[in-house]
Amino acid sequence: MIDVFKSFARKGLFLFDPETAHGLSIAGLKTGLFPACRPAADPRLVQTVAGLSFANPLGMAAGFDKNAEVPDALLRLGFGFAEIGTLTPRPQSGNPKPRIFRLEADGAVINRLGFNNEGHDAAFARLTARAQKGGIVGVNIGANKDSEDRVADYVAGIRRFASLASYFTANISSPNTPGLRDLQARDSLSALLSAVLAARDTESQKLGRPLPVFLKIAPDLTEEGMDDIAAEALAHNLDGLIVSNTTLSREGLKDQHQAGEAGGLSGRPLFEKSTAVLARMRSRVGPDMPIIGVGGVSSAETALEKIRAGADLVQLYSCMVYEGPGLPARIVRDLSKLLDREGVASIRDLRDSRLDHWLSVKV
Repeated sequence: MIDVFKSFARKGLFLFDPETAHGLSIAGLKTGLFPACRPAADPRLVQTVAGLSFANPLGMAAGFDKNAEVPDALLRLGFGFAEIGTLTPRPQSGNPKPRIFRLEADGAVINRLGFNNEGHDAAFARLTARAQKGGIVGVNIGANKDSEDRVADYVAGIRRFASLASYFTANISSPNTPGLRDLQARDSLSALLSAVLAARDTESQKLGRPLPVFLKIAPDLTEEGMDDIAAEALAHNLDGLIVSNTTLSREGLKDQHQAGEAGGLSGRPLFEKSTAVLARMRSRVGPDMPIIGVGGVSSAETALEKIRAGADLVQLYSCMVYEGPGLPARIVRDLSKLLDREGVASIRDLRDSRLDHWLSVKV
């Protein structure tokens, strides 16, 4: 499927603007245009993280399936889990178009979408309809741009989707909603986590099952900012971190024309920066807190490198724009081959094995 995509389908999709092409991809998954290609189960890839059992450590990051339209189709492509959203309580259109830009020479994407989504109601209906299908589906929650109480928007997300979410991600790190990243400041973060986790605890008690909450952070943090987030995450017994969202940096890009577009950069150029920040957060929170590594994952080698730097699980999105729907299954199959080469009983055995290296990488 990879070769066919690169030869034909990608050329066709790239004739369209990126947002239209994305809509066509969602439509293709809805209609079954992309066949299921789950790789063979490998017990060495099974991971238990935050009380959840993942068939493999590779997930689809939030942003691809904003409105919970195709989580099951994504799982059939070979992902061990899928994260939908970001969802805001009320529908919102996001920022003016055009707002997604391909940097083909860099294998990168810049977006300034601005949490465009159909709101809680539409996603709730779709998730309810697939509730009996199983599989790990996380719900990424955010705040409306014009919200008068952003913390209340996150709490509303917890309450609305508690019965349907395998886990939650509080997204406070998108650069495309003005002021959102201010929630990463220590006092604001403390207030947010207190409210969100209190709501989670109430809903979890009603349901009789745990509801893990992850916090998605930016790669553009200072050392002091990382200190503050780690301290608050530990103080509040947060279930885990997702490192990281898109970056505002444009360092080292070949496509200097598109680099001038405002928004968050993702894809291959984000790999080194996001992995170095991941290692720094691992060193701060210690060995027990789960971390999901995101940013520039395009192969089994890059996925495994995130794990070596301290991740328990990894996610991708932008690199699939260039590699196509066969990418997740290929990565999972190739991870098994890498474990054959390493001679380990579990991929977990390789976590942190290059932590010191990534701690030495400048960010």
